Amino acid sequence: MRQKVEKTNAARLLDKAGIRYGLVPYVVDEANLAASHIAEQLGEPVEQVFKTLVLSGDRTGCFVCVVPGNSEVDLKAAAKVSGNKKCDLIPMKDLLGVTGYIRGGCSPVGMKKHFPTYFHSTAADFDYIYVSAGVRGLQFRISPADLISYTGAVVADIAVQA
Repeated sequence: MRQKVEKTNAARLLDKAGIRYGLVPYVVDEANLAASHIAEQLGEPVEQVFKTLVLSGDRTGCFVCVVPGNSEVDLKAAAKVSGNKKCDLIPMKDLLGVTGYIRGGCSPVGMKKHFPTYFHSTAADFDYIYVSAGVRGLQFRISPADLISYTGAVVADIAVQA
């Protein structure tokens, strides 16, 4: 018997906007929250599983970068595209307060407030990508074009291979 997947706030927001997606559960390993572990669980290439990272710039404050699971944010490129001289990831202890999400469950949809969002350009290479649905153990399977449009994101080369 399949267990019922609880809809997250992020899922309800996409429903309200009329955006199609799938909710895909996976087994959480508290000791390994890496995108590669999630990709393995989903049976998908890690470059198709995107992670949502929150950064703070010296001029603009917080912004969001969504990058492939096998990459890291290129801080110089992220600063440039977001209108900052420099930027860095926000401290992990601030993540919940700033976004409403915890590490491993941070979605580009439904943060406490809307932040400028940037997707790495490879998102457009896929018919669908995976991003967190707002809790650990649940991913959205969604069209990158729909997600980029919904979040009002800019597409840019903001990642480097990890």
